[in-house]
Amino acid sequence: MISKQILFNSFLQTNYSPEKRSAQAWIVIAGFILLTATCYFGGAASLLRLVFPASSFVVAVFLYLRHPILYIGFTWWIWFLTPFLTRLVDYRIGWDPTRQMMLAPYVVVFVTIATLLKHLPSAIRQGGLPFVLGFIGVIYGFLVGLIFNQPVPVIRGLLDWLSPILFAFHLFMNWRDYPSYRQHIQRVFLWCVLITGAYGIYQFVVAPEWDRYWLIESKMFTSTGDPVPFGMRVWSTLHSVGPYAAVMQTGLLLLFTSSGALILPASSVGYLSFLLTQARTNWGGWLLGVIMIMGSAKVKIQMRLMTIILVMAICVIPLTTIEPISKVITTRMETFSNLEKDSSFNDRSATYERNLNLALSNVLGNGLGNIWKVNEKTGQIEAVVIDSGILDMFFTLGWFGAVPYVGGLILMISSVSQSNVARFDSFVNAARAIGISSCAQVIIGSAMLGIAGMILWGFFALAMAAHKYYQHQGMKV
Repeated sequence: MISKQILFNSFLQTNYSPEKRSAQAWIVIAGFILLTATCYFGGAASLLRLVFPASSFVVAVFLYLRHPILYIGFTWWIWFLTPFLTRLVDYRIGWDPTRQMMLAPYVVVFVTIATLLKHLPSAIRQGGLPFVLGFIGVIYGFLVGLIFNQPVPVIRGLLDWLSPILFAFHLFMNWRDYPSYRQHIQRVFLWCVLITGAYGIYQFVVAPEWDRYWLIESKMFTSTGDPVPFGMRVWSTLHSVGPYAAVMQTGLLLLFTSSGALILPASSVGYLSFLLTQARTNWGGWLLGVIMIMGSAKVKIQMRLMTIILVMAICVIPLTTIEPISKVITTRMETFSNLEKDSSFNDRSATYERNLNLALSNVLGNGLGNIWKVNEKTGQIEAVVIDSGILDMFFTLGWFGAVPYVGGLILMISSVSQSNVARFDSFVNAARAIGISSCAQVIIGSAMLGIAGMILWGFFALAMAAHKYYQHQGMKV
């Protein structure tokens, strides 16, 4: 009996070792990339509109079960690259107003429903009350939406609202793996800044055909610039300027916690691409994040950060003096000193004046899907842009949904602000700064939805997971 048990344990160690699981995971990911490339270049690009989301889900399930660390990185990369792949497919076979391929990031995240079902009964006891409150607010909005709105827009809204909380809950409940998650996420965002930053500069200078095609067909040229070289605001591989600027804001702040030979080139292309987004809200968010990181760090770390900022400035500033890059950045910067004449600022101010009282008086809310309307001519659902996360919350969730949802955000801010972990863990310091600076942007846009919401909820969750991890290690936090 003992010999059988020894043989069984030996079999497990041989066939299910971390090294073998890792190799299997990379083989699966390589197969996924090969399948995507084969469909695109093999004359079957139209199949990708169904194959890509389906295969993304299959790979996500495999990684979630067998290699959870790689699942985290795979999820982020699907968010980063799916819009770019969608544009390539659209350019090759024609515009798809249904945006089927854009389902991929959401189905990959929804794999973590397994984590929710497993840990929800004990979530509050383990410190997950903020996420439970967030779930309650969103589910309330979902139920109201089913009553007042059409099913398809409601489901579309649920994807945007629920995905960030699901993913963040998964990160928090796996706090025991925090060191591995920290290292992997640093690496993912380092490569993200390098790759998407380089492509962003290429996009601005060259204006590739697929990006011009998307800009024209989506009718985003009114806010994203002209579809010509040196005429577009940069959105790189993401689907619009705002989400890309949020990703770059996050990645550039995380670079302060990383080291290695790639930091300098990543910073150079990253900061230049970030400036070319012309996203003033995220510029301000980055500055707030830097101030928070500097204010929380020890003197020795502050000196290191100052040195890094100085080196980055030396590398980036000369690039911004090249025409017409200089003119684009300078013109946008000048609007900070003349906001009363800025059309974007005036439009947002007018939106608040018209709708704030109306939103706050909406006790029940309009439910999820209320900002998605069906175009009677095309039959497709289209978003009604609300340049305020606060208005969006109260219009969508009402008081009954917004109170628990906002309560969850406040609890997270309180939790990470009271923790001392940031004093000795630079990643937590950056994660806290990213979460709070992202949360501050809710005033100006719906920063709690989509990939911006993934960042907001996700990095709060990482900071909370770190606190729990160090507490378990017996450290005074």
